[in-house]
Amino acid sequence: MDAPLALYRRYRPETFAEVIGQEHVTGPLRHALAANKVNHAYLFSGPRGCGKTTSARILARALNCEKAPIADPCGECQSCRDLARGGPGSIDVIEIDAASHGGVDDARDLRERAFFAPVSSRYKVYIIDEAHMVSPQGFNALLKLVEEPPPHLKFIFATTEPDKVIGTIRSRTHHYPFRLVPPKALGDYLMQLCEAEGVALAPTALPLVVRAGQGSVRDTLSVLDQLLGGAGPDGVTYDLAVQLLGYTPDSLLDEAIDAFAASDGSTVFGVVDKVIETGQDPRRFAEDLLQRLRDLVIVAAVPDALDKGLLDVPGDRAERLITQSNGFGPSELTRAADIVNAALMEFRGATAPRLLLELMCARILVPGADNSTQGFQARLDRVERRLSMDGGAPAPAAAHPAAAPATAAPTPVTAPPAATQPAAPAPAPTPAAPTPAAPTPVAPAPPAAPVEASRPPVARPVEAEPAPAAPPVAQQPAPVAEPQPQPVAAAPVAAQPEEAPAGTLTIADVRRLWPEILDRIRDMRRFAWIMLSQNAQVMGLDGQVLTIALVNAGARDSFINSGSAEYVQKALHQVLGVTWRIEAIVDPGTRPGVVDDYDDGSSRPAPAPSSAPSTPPVAVPDSVRQAMREQHSPQTREDPDASADRNDPVVDHEILDPELLLSRELGAKVIDEHAD
Repeated sequence: MDAPLALYRRYRPETFAEVIGQEHVTGPLRHALAANKVNHAYLFSGPRGCGKTTSARILARALNCEKAPIADPCGECQSCRDLARGGPGSIDVIEIDAASHGGVDDARDLRERAFFAPVSSRYKVYIIDEAHMVSPQGFNALLKLVEEPPPHLKFIFATTEPDKVIGTIRSRTHHYPFRLVPPKALGDYLMQLCEAEGVALAPTALPLVVRAGQGSVRDTLSVLDQLLGGAGPDGVTYDLAVQLLGYTPDSLLDEAIDAFAASDGSTVFGVVDKVIETGQDPRRFAEDLLQRLRDLVIVAAVPDALDKGLLDVPGDRAERLITQSNGFGPSELTRAADIVNAALMEFRGATAPRLLLELMCARILVPGADNSTQGFQARLDRVERRLSMDGGAPAPAAAHPAAAPATAAPTPVTAPPAATQPAAPAPAPTPAAPTPAAPTPVAPAPPAAPVEASRPPVARPVEAEPAPAAPPVAQQPAPVAEPQPQPVAAAPVAAQPEEAPAGTLTIADVRRLWPEILDRIRDMRRFAWIMLSQNAQVMGLDGQVLTIALVNAGARDSFINSGSAEYVQKALHQVLGVTWRIEAIVDPGTRPGVVDDYDDGSSRPAPAPSSAPSTPPVAVPDSVRQAMREQHSPQTREDPDASADRNDPVVDHEILDPELLLSRELGAKVIDEHAD
């Protein structure tokens, strides 16, 4: 049994309606055929595999159809059947390969035979393929015949280089330039062919096939034919396409992009090592990286590019692109793309491709070594990001614990309830225990909540005061300096993580799953989720120690004092199955990630803690400030009703003082009304 023909031969179009992506050519030709206004000579030009020779055959069939003049051949007459797909051909339609018949003698022989009338058709049609290979002498020999042919003679020249056809010939023809087929039209056409062949084509593999064909229909069908030949019961899968076509897997590109965003040189050069160790072509990796950077540049410049169809990627890949683009500034992305593009030029004939690839990655990682305009813009992007993250909140956050230790002192009551058990106020430990499992808050309006809530708590402790029986007992814990070893809150964090080994997990795996980890933290405690999503970034992994960088010292202190590390450990155990020790450091260059905050699960960038000051500084009167301090006093904290909702960051009294609440939640700057 003979093997079937190649796809591009089995599915060669037979009418102009079947030709895809060339409507600017097929439309005018159909109108000319229907109106019987056909010229004696045509010049079809364009890239290879775009339908030039196929359109020439369709034009010849339509000219010799018994029902002519007609826009499309009928497919029923003898001439149409002879010139159909797989037909025997017609003696009156002659195809000549100019690559081997481009001399003067060939032109003379053609000129002598052209004057004979057609045998059985209306016209004798000469299709001269690769016409640019005809020598100037051969064109000059054909010039008189092309200029004034007999009535029964038609010429169709097809070439990929129309500039090499001498001007005297071009001026006597109707020139139709063919173009590369758009990816969207080509992808739809491939899906139709796969349905006709009965083979499944994975949506993630389709862009790879279209990209490999580079807009040429014949080249794309050849690639698809290769994949169909090697497809298994599952059809053409993404893994099969990546392996056969030599593309870089998306997981490796994601790892590299995330490492560039975090300035993690260790992971970047680890990716380079994987590329070399797995036998991949460094130049191909650079090309795929440039393609990914191009997608990120478009997503960063046009946020709704995916909805507008500027990028043709699957849905899950679209969310990943949005997440990655938020880790860069626009200048950083364009600078990285320019560096990769320049490196691709150096890869030609390179004797040490790995060295060039590593140098390319080093240039991207170190913008400070780049004295060009793009290097300065990339550094400016980082400086602006750090300034927008610092804002005005860190100053009060860092100064308050030192200036008002009385406010921060009662916090440890949560940690050592056993040690202070003899002390009278037993209600204090009781409300502190349900902190993780407290119900979600009603979320009052940020400006009014602190002022209105300050009055009821003052009245409630008055009713509850007779229960303790003696205010001196509440006053005695004033030397609550014992709980001041607040690091006790961090001590359990350090003691717990010695159970599960990290296995083969890397920092890239943690970054990839960080959004899911944040989701688990949000379910356990909303304040910890807000703290991590707006102020923190995964920095490093050393054995069983996960380092989290926070934007400033105030954020780090809030992270430690609130016991948020415990929730990070629990989330890591649920998602990754590991028990790691959490270490918090301060890094002003921290870039918070993207928060999964929509109901449908889609991602959006985390709002900066203090972005551009949309709210002007607010002067807080002393009366309001005093009322808020009374609300945050130890007596108020001991009231179980006053701390009923522990998940609302506005009423989380363990960490935030009034001035910090105003600056963090409202973006307001607290100004002393008595100051000059």
